[in-house]
Amino acid sequence: MCWWQNLSSLDLHGCSRLSADVLVDLAEGLPQLSRLGLAETQANVQVLSAVGSCCRRLQELDVSHCKKVSPRALRYLAYDPLAQSLCCPVLRILLAHGLEPSQDSGMVVALAFLLLALPRLEFLAHSAMPDALHLLHGWQLDGMGDSEGFPSLEELARQRGAAPGGPQLTLPLRRVEEVEEPNLATIHAICPQVEEAGMWLGDGPGPVGGWELLGWGHLARLTLGCTGRQGRVLAEVLPLARSLGPHLQTLALHGFCWQDELSLATLLASCSSLQAFSAELHPPTDTNPNGETPAEPSRWDTNLLPHSLPQLQSFSLTLSSTTSAFPAGHGLALRATLASLLSHAPRLQTLHLLGIPFPLDSVFETVLAAPGPPLLELQELSLAKSCVSSRTVRLLLASEGCLRRLDLSHCRDIHRRDYDGFLQAVRKQRLDLDITWE
Repeated sequence: MCWWQNLSSLDLHGCSRLSADVLVDLAEGLPQLSRLGLAETQANVQVLSAVGSCCRRLQELDVSHCKKVSPRALRYLAYDPLAQSLCCPVLRILLAHGLEPSQDSGMVVALAFLLLALPRLEFLAHSAMPDALHLLHGWQLDGMGDSEGFPSLEELARQRGAAPGGPQLTLPLRRVEEVEEPNLATIHAICPQVEEAGMWLGDGPGPVGGWELLGWGHLARLTLGCTGRQGRVLAEVLPLARSLGPHLQTLALHGFCWQDELSLATLLASCSSLQAFSAELHPPTDTNPNGETPAEPSRWDTNLLPHSLPQLQSFSLTLSSTTSAFPAGHGLALRATLASLLSHAPRLQTLHLLGIPFPLDSVFETVLAAPGPPLLELQELSLAKSCVSSRTVRLLLASEGCLRRLDLSHCRDIHRRDYDGFLQAVRKQRLDLDITWE
């Protein structure tokens, strides 16, 4: 056996000049492959048949945007009609973005076939996945046979121990995405072991996703996005955070309305195990930007959050505002939250505070003066479009941290003379720091 036949990982992404015959030869000659990237190649039914039959150790496969990968080709990946046997027995991850339109019922059935025929599949990426899961959960399998020697969906489901009116079909998927809120109950029922989920929410009101997510005991990574015109209020996520918070490692929120000024702090206080957090928030619907501005304290209390976030490594917050502004009370709550969070996140490496319209100088002054000192592991800081002055940058340059990248793009209180002074200080102190400003 030649040395290259022991190759375990091969990425041919975008190698569109390699013919299908060459790809077949590669699949047949590399039986030890565990990862194979065929995205944007000439992969077709012959190629996937060779992969399925020969790459018995394959765990990860990417066939995204392959124009010749049809629903029929996907079936050959999972089953050999000639040998009448299942293929790819240990495949865990299959990326199939951008294949035939998700409205094609043939593609939905093919995806359902893969879900049943690949016993260890943990993630299948395709926009029609929710439809395939709905088909299987509803046992809509009649007439799903095949004239080319493939088993029917019903046969495969029975081999998995499921039957209509009997044991319920469940799948070992660990990750689901593109889940719309009405389909959540179905996917929760058929995929009870999910650890990572991405959901799109319509207009509320009500608890996010009903209460189905509260029973997903293994859920550790969650992304929630709002698609409705009205958006959803951030406070609607709080019951979910209280239930799943101790187990959540990653939480991403997009398009929520920050109505209650303390809802962000309450949310973070419920998620003590977070490793990464990101949120894009919109101003409340009943803003009154011309109201009385509360007095800002000389030093922020860092005890707003009742516990530290010992595992937090990445934190990103974007405040989006087009026609409305955030009330001053929200500014006080936000800065108290940030001061508390940054003072008790010793492993924080990436911090993005984008479009923050409230002065942040006092927050960094409080944090950098706290015992510890905090932010020692911070490597990347972006304050783009936020309200911060040169005073904060000078404090950061004088700190003992290991900051490597600092983005000050479109910070209106940072001027050219300030930027030139920062660069001079970096050279003088021989810091390995890249500063962006415009």
